[in-house]
Amino acid sequence: MKLAMIGFGQAGGKILDRFLEYDSTRGTGIVGHAVAVNTAKADLMGLDYVPNGNRVLIGQSIVKGHGAGTEPELGEKCAREDIEEIQSSIDQMASSEIDAFLIIAGLGGGTGSGGAPVLAEHLQRLYVEPVYGLGILPSRDEGGIYNRNAARSFQAFAESVDNLLTFDNDSFKTGGESLGEGYDEINDEIITRFGALFSAGEVEALGDNVAESVVDASEIINTLGNHGVTSVGYASEAIELNDDDKGLLGRLRGGNDENGFSSAGDATNRITALVRKATLGKLTLQCEVDSTERALLLVSGPPDALNRKGIDKARKWLESQTECMEVRAGDYPLPNERKVAAIVVLAGVTDIPRVKEMQRMAIEAEERSEELKSQSKDGLEELIEYGDDEP
Repeated sequence: MKLAMIGFGQAGGKILDRFLEYDSTRGTGIVGHAVAVNTAKADLMGLDYVPNGNRVLIGQSIVKGHGAGTEPELGEKCAREDIEEIQSSIDQMASSEIDAFLIIAGLGGGTGSGGAPVLAEHLQRLYVEPVYGLGILPSRDEGGIYNRNAARSFQAFAESVDNLLTFDNDSFKTGGESLGEGYDEINDEIITRFGALFSAGEVEALGDNVAESVVDASEIINTLGNHGVTSVGYASEAIELNDDDKGLLGRLRGGNDENGFSSAGDATNRITALVRKATLGKLTLQCEVDSTERALLLVSGPPDALNRKGIDKARKWLESQTECMEVRAGDYPLPNERKVAAIVVLAGVTDIPRVKEMQRMAIEAEERSEELKSQSKDGLEELIEYGDDEP
């Protein structure tokens, strides 16, 4: 799947940079065009892989290159003022080679949360290709203002894109590391999941190994649909490779070498176990699986470790868990891979406890803000009155 990726804001730019790194090291070709947009000049200068000509500084007349802070209204204003600057950078791409747009933004700050929905609406008016969002939610301990911003921008972003793929930092943060290391690890998790999904079916990577059931751009687009929120599950298991790669013939026979590397039964059990772990384990956005409208599962790994029976069995299990009939499935043989991985896409989910919690935190933050404003006003009036009584 070839995407025009736009990283909006600090988090969006860093994740875009990591997608470009992933693309260059693995040769997947998923990034057809890359643009980084920010109100902070320093953030743009800190990128490593985004071409200098594709780094767009917006809102200079408003924030003077210093960023929008935690003010989504500023981010929105900057995006509307300089939307043509962004469009000029996007115009450099060959739209005929793009399957879809992906706007990447952190939803807790100012630039991405305020500007990303503006850009999504703009692209929807100009192009026939789908416009997707990848929204990054702040963790709970980042504070009320970030969760308040995320609750608002989540709704605006979801309404402006064809589908909002979501990643919740709170589910993946670990303790003990520095702030920078923590975000680096989280970004690794994002790229692992979404990079593997979007590179599915890449012909160059497949070589002579043909997938038994191909998951290509059209399958992903049909799964994401033209509305809703998506969560992604992922699980992998390291394996030992044979010197003799049997390829498609070996998979069809469910063969096994004399060292007992991979029997049909082993492959089937591994695949079904990984799909269960991906679905019921840590999702990019925790949700009730049975609220899924459309689903897709993809199993990747060395050809000998994949088989049709395992994928069919896993698909039927996923159908029973999601209670939806629209479940697509396929494999992605990677001859040089040292692991088998399962990716589960849950699209159109509606029962999302984390979003409900964010909305509650947003209301509490707003009420607290109003209370503090009232207290401050009363305190100032008392101070002035007291000053007036001085001789």
